[in-house]
Amino acid sequence: MNNSTQEPLFFDHTIQFRVRYSETDQMGTFYNSRALEWFECGRTEVLRALGIPYSKMETEGVFLPLIEAHVEYKGHAEYDDLLELTTRILFYGRAKFRAEELLVNTETKEVIVKGYTVHAFVNAKGRAMRPPDWLVEEFCRAIETKKKGLPQE
Repeated sequence: MNNSTQEPLFFDHTIQFRVRYSETDQMGTFYNSRALEWFECGRTEVLRALGIPYSKMETEGVFLPLIEAHVEYKGHAEYDDLLELTTRILFYGRAKFRAEELLVNTETKEVIVKGYTVHAFVNAKGRAMRPPDWLVEEFCRAIETKKKGLPQE
């Protein structure tokens, strides 16, 4: 999709949500495992914003297993805090992409969590594959649309 002489292709998308009571512990902060669940919400929504939701990819025989995850806990979030999660999708290599995540408290601007996940492109049999042309085209189209400041379709 790109080579070492080109800048990496990326697309950012931001969502907001509140910490639910069920996501907190006795110390009044969110359970550490929730960060990866929230990362998944961010990935789901950034792919939807790109016009390539998981459901479309799976219908077309493209699957995205997690192959690496990294989480840094920088702060805490309590029940009912409004959080903003920005997800950046970067394609790199020939058969994978990276989703970088930054979670911030919208009121205090404190960074709560940052990290990333890496996903492989595989077919229905679990074999590595390059992203199909239609997926790359949707991704590039979304990047160009965002650069031009046009509304997403």
